[in-house]
Amino acid sequence: MTDEFVDRSHILHRTFSERPSKIVGGDGISLILENGKKVIDACCGPSVSCLGHSQPEIFDAIASHLKNDIAYVYSGSPYTNTATEELANMLLADKPGGLSKAIFVNSGSEATDAALKLAVQYWHERGQPQRTHFISRKQSYHGNTIGALCVSGHASRRELYQDFLSSNVSFVDPCYAYRMKQEDESDEKFVQRLSLQFENEVLRVGPDRVAGFIAETVSGTTLGCLPAVPGYFKAIRDICDKYDILLILDEIICGMGKTGTMHAWEQEGIRGPDIQTIGKALGAGFVPLSGVLLHQKIFDALSVGSGGLAHGHTFQAHPLACAAALASQKIIKRDNLIERVSQMGQKLESLLYKEIGPRPLVGDIRGRSLFWAIEFVLDTKSKTAFSPEYNFCGKVVKNALSLGLNLLGNLGHTGEYQVDHVLVCPPYITTDAELQDIISLLKAAILKTSQPFTYDERLIELSNGKTSAEIGVVYVS
Repeated sequence: MTDEFVDRSHILHRTFSERPSKIVGGDGISLILENGKKVIDACCGPSVSCLGHSQPEIFDAIASHLKNDIAYVYSGSPYTNTATEELANMLLADKPGGLSKAIFVNSGSEATDAALKLAVQYWHERGQPQRTHFISRKQSYHGNTIGALCVSGHASRRELYQDFLSSNVSFVDPCYAYRMKQEDESDEKFVQRLSLQFENEVLRVGPDRVAGFIAETVSGTTLGCLPAVPGYFKAIRDICDKYDILLILDEIICGMGKTGTMHAWEQEGIRGPDIQTIGKALGAGFVPLSGVLLHQKIFDALSVGSGGLAHGHTFQAHPLACAAALASQKIIKRDNLIERVSQMGQKLESLLYKEIGPRPLVGDIRGRSLFWAIEFVLDTKSKTAFSPEYNFCGKVVKNALSLGLNLLGNLGHTGEYQVDHVLVCPPYITTDAELQDIISLLKAAILKTSQPFTYDERLIELSNGKTSAEIGVVYVS
């Protein structure tokens, strides 16, 4: 049934059955609703508003740019501009992992499309135009345009558009240890199994046909802030190097400081990717902006080849967007916010394990720094998932909102494994007291959502953190 407001609105809202609350402002990490209520934003949308919702310095930077500089420059023209050059220089002056050039676009989906086209052009410039096949991972998400959906392993988002999706993409398993690692399997053996699967897929397709392997360094909304087990990306990097395959890392949601380092791959013991996508926290939500970072070797191949980029958008490298992102990144650097993210992340991790971990329907808590998720299961011993129709995580999100807490749950059925999770990834400026409030409200929302399942809460309190299976609690829906 369509909500009356949604029916009247000239906006085609993404959900028809529920009336959206109107946001009229922001205060720090909180959203201010039309009725005056404040809602703590513990997820920053899909982990976007990393500096909160009220940053006068960024507002001033936007106004100053409009007053004193140029609002729009077409990237296909023979011109450049100060804001775009300065933003790229700030990100790449030290050439992290050999990354030396940037393409700035609007959405993360555009960044993925640009990265794929860049990879294909690279192989054309290298005299290997047959390299057009990409290997991705199941239950991944790289964007919602047709090009990005081609390499996304998100089942429900791909479903309607199968006829449009490329056949030169294949999928291997994600590094999802919670459900996929065998009971007696070590991390090392798990990595060996996954890396062998990847190498076998390369050999099946033919190494001379594979353009690149694309993966989220830390999975976002599909598998819930899922880091790889130690050694996984090193093994993947080695295989890519062995067969001269481009490694494309998607850090649109997990990068730009969110996991405690500017780039999430810096914690993986690798030299870096050949191509990397960034976004969301790049402009901190004040402007739409994403980007592609490319290794010097990619630029060198294009430089000695065609001498240009066979790709472009009208609003590519938009000066105003770059000016706002530059102001955001200057604040992050000046205030040592990435270091603060790491410190506050330790406190968030401790609170999650202490206050949320013992809850009877909590199966797994995972993440890094200020990028965390809680996965819920019907039974913690068997890891039995809720049915998709029950939408347990959606109910947690709804109950949390009624208590004044904004969370993000999973976005549809993503594949073989039903993953009921909520993301907790508060802004970089979150205080100790706000973390406590977030966890307190989250705990209350989980308890409220769990009420349809029969259990004795006193047993949980007496269990000292043991699982439901260990204390013999049975749930009946």
